[in-house]
Formats: sequence, structure tokens, C-alpha cells
Amino acid sequence: MASLHYLPPVKPSAIALGTIFNHTASLAVMAPVFGDTYNRAQRANSSEEFLKSKEATSAAAAWGSSLVGSAIQTYGVGALINATGTLSYKGAAYLGSLVFMASSAPSLISQVVQEKRPMDTVAVGALARVFETVGLSLFLTWWGTRTNPFD
Repeated sequence: MASLHYLPPVKPSAIALGTIFNHTASLAVMAPVFGDTYNRAQRANSSEEFLKSKEATSAAAAWGSSLVGSAIQTYGVGALINATGTLSYKGAAYLGSLVFMASSAPSLISQVVQEKRPMDTVAVGALARVFETVGLSLFLTWWGTRTNPFD
């Protein structure tokens, strides 16, 4: 039987606030999608008609998956901070940079080299990912992630 006691504990308030921080950074990138959806809602004849539309369903799915993903990423970064014993902002920045390089750098390189996407699009995505990794680790270090700081 699997046990959860191997997972490092992270302060629940850190997970909640980190999720909000991370979700906000994620929504900054997805704002054009939600802006289009909002405009379609304004043009719809009724709110019921819009709620049944494909756009509303896809926007709700994107928002919900982003929120869940933000919570999971926040727990992961908080657990890494606790497991490594990171206490300083410098250490948090290094840790966030490592998370960025492991999770986002491969897709960014692929977007530039293989997919040949415009650099401004790639730069906006990279900036959002830096906020979601380095910014999150700095924010969580500032807030505190340990359930018992005297351990």
C-alpha cells in the first residue's frame, strides 16, 4: 500500500497563496483567449445560449486545468524548498531557475529552433514561465513553506 508520509509537508497557506500567484501569472498569458470568450459572451443573445456554447466549455476547462496545475506546481516547488532546506532568496532563485530549466527550457528551445515561432511570442511565454518558477520560489520563500519552522 502506498503511503503519503514520503511527501514533504508544505504549509497550506503557502499552497493557497502560491496557487493564486502562479494562476495569475498563467492567466496573463491566457488573457487573449479569455478576452475573445468575453467578447463572444457579450454578443450572444442570452447568457444561457453562451453557457451552452463550445467557447464557454473550452474556457472553463482551460481555467480549471490551469488552477489545478498551479496548485500542483506550487506544492512541488514548496516541497523542493523544504526538502533542500532553502532559506535564502538567492537559494530560492537558484532553485526556481533549475525548475525553469527542467520544465520550460526544452519547449522554449523547440519553439525557436523547430517550430520557428516569432520571438516576441516565445519571449512572452518565457517571461510567464520565469514568473511561474523563479517568481513562485521567491514568493514561497518570502511567505514560508515549513509547517513547523523549528524542525
